Amino acid sequence: MNLSMFSLEGKTAIVTGANTGLGQGIAVALAGAGASLALVGRSAPDETVELVQKAGGKAHVIMADLGSLDPLDRIIEETKEALGGVDILVNNAGIIKRNDAIDFTVEDWDSVMNINLRSLFFLSQKAARAMIEAGTGGKIINIASMLSFQGGVRVPSYTASKSGVLGLTRLMANEWARYGINANAIAPGYFATNNTDALRADEKRNTEILGRIPAGRWGQPSDLGGAAVFLSSAASDYVHGTVVAVDGGWLAR
Repeated sequence: MNLSMFSLEGKTAIVTGANTGLGQGIAVALAGAGASLALVGRSAPDETVELVQKAGGKAHVIMADLGSLDPLDRIIEETKEALGGVDILVNNAGIIKRNDAIDFTVEDWDSVMNINLRSLFFLSQKAARAMIEAGTGGKIINIASMLSFQGGVRVPSYTASKSGVLGLTRLMANEWARYGINANAIAPGYFATNNTDALRADEKRNTEILGRIPAGRWGQPSDLGGAAVFLSSAASDYVHGTVVAVDGGWLAR
């Protein structure tokens, strides 16, 4: 096998929610494979910039709140101006709100759906338009979840949004594959990030979760790197509409 098919040299990737956690891990992995990075987030991703540069990549920061659609055009245009184009989009930005379904509020529903699903779709749409206009195809990677397959507990809007992400990934593949755009998803299992602080702090839930993971540990953001590079590279050119579970074996149980 020619390992050059995994190279991202000369490619530009947008990673949303890149300041911490999974987004940071993915950005660093793509930089290590040769990509230049547009790092999108609500707060300055100073640590991510440093790690991307250490990995040999170029980083451009775009401050944006994806709770609104307002920044989406700017994200695409600024990436094109600063880095030369849009070859890869990783829709990682997401939030979670926890409450019993019987008490869940409209505000918590809307805040999660706006970021996790609404902005994800319309940013993908704008990236796809740029890829089609350039005529070079591209890669769209959506971050799904174990709750794309399961119901979960006390996270109704998150479950709905991540189920929607999986469906939209398949729709994007159906419509955009003919343009040379690969739309796929990564479904992380239980990872040690700020979104899971509450779960890891709950001794009972932490024990229950670890007891089901065959790997016996929480995932680390760096564990997503291989899947992200594969789905961003020429090695996945005939992979469309699929979801790669990076879950320590959770779904196998």
